[in-house]
Amino acid sequence: MSLQKPDRNLLELARKWLFGTISEKEKVDFDSWYNEFDDTRHEVKGDFTEEELEARIHRAIFAKAGIQESSHDVSQPVRMWPRIAAAASLLLCLSVGAYFITRQNTVSNNTHSQAAVIMPGSNRAVLTLGNGRQIVLTGAQNGQLAAEGGATINKTADGNVVYNSAQAVQVSEALTYNTMATPRGGQYHLTLEDGTGVWLNAASSIKYPTAFTGNERRVEITGEAYFEVAHNAAKPFRVVFNGQTVEVLGTHFNINAYADEPAAKTTLLEGKVKLTAQGYAAMLLPGQEAALAGGGYNVKEADVEQAIAWKNGLFHFDNTDVKTLMRQVARWYDVEVAYEGKITDYKFAGDLRRNTNLANVLQIFEQGGIHFRIEGRKLIVTS
Repeated sequence: MSLQKPDRNLLELARKWLFGTISEKEKVDFDSWYNEFDDTRHEVKGDFTEEELEARIHRAIFAKAGIQESSHDVSQPVRMWPRIAAAASLLLCLSVGAYFITRQNTVSNNTHSQAAVIMPGSNRAVLTLGNGRQIVLTGAQNGQLAAEGGATINKTADGNVVYNSAQAVQVSEALTYNTMATPRGGQYHLTLEDGTGVWLNAASSIKYPTAFTGNERRVEITGEAYFEVAHNAAKPFRVVFNGQTVEVLGTHFNINAYADEPAAKTTLLEGKVKLTAQGYAAMLLPGQEAALAGGGYNVKEADVEQAIAWKNGLFHFDNTDVKTLMRQVARWYDVEVAYEGKITDYKFAGDLRRNTNLANVLQIFEQGGIHFRIEGRKLIVTS
């Protein structure tokens, strides 16, 4: 991609629209540009995939902005409403693709070169068996990993770990517990013995029995996990975290219980869940989230897309402040984040794919007024 004197005023309007700081007068100007582009959208005929339509939109935006497209790979926003998509497309493609052509408002060469070697997270986890043996799953061969507590433990061809009942387990038998833990920069998918699917985000863990006996299914987590619980009315599924318990029969939900977040948050996608802690209780319906506050649970409508974006391979920002954003970056890229001086109060909106390397992410964020310096794996945010 090469830059051919794009309209700098247009870029500024796009940046302001994307970050929610655009004035009413500026919004009229940006709408005028967008509507010129948008006039042709109804003329698209034929059968196109979502990717093909997205590519056509990007080509039209590049043409309007005076950008010549090439095969350079850029990190594109996805699933945004049209004007946000237009603004984000323009900014992302310029900040990533035009970096080596224009050095105005870009990450310094030194910072870029250091960030370029910091790659995004991947499927990485360690499985600790009941006997204390640890299995590094990244390098483990596919097939059976172990057998204990009445279950066989297998690694599938797509890199997931699946528990299968190997034999009947008596209720009176002591449970055998395993723990799966992801490092910073890791994630993993696990299928429990009852068929429940668990997705672990970076710097997270889950402790669970190899087989569920008795009258409940109980697991413990730290960090963040998404659950798709197999229905079993006779055995409630309970998740314990930060002194709280979520109880379900069969449902889909996400728990964010990182210690560095302001509060642990449970978000419900399907079914119904009950939360209890410290004598308080709350019931969630689909599309709601709850966080434990000083006087009990605060239940409100949830941004479900934001809650599970990580599971879908995305960073999703919706009026997100810098420090919230950087906590996600720190966990996924396994970097330490520090701050110097007054930090911009811009709020960010849009989606980025999590398979983007850190250098590209920093270039994108700098459009919102964030500046950086890197010392090893320490990312310093400056004014």
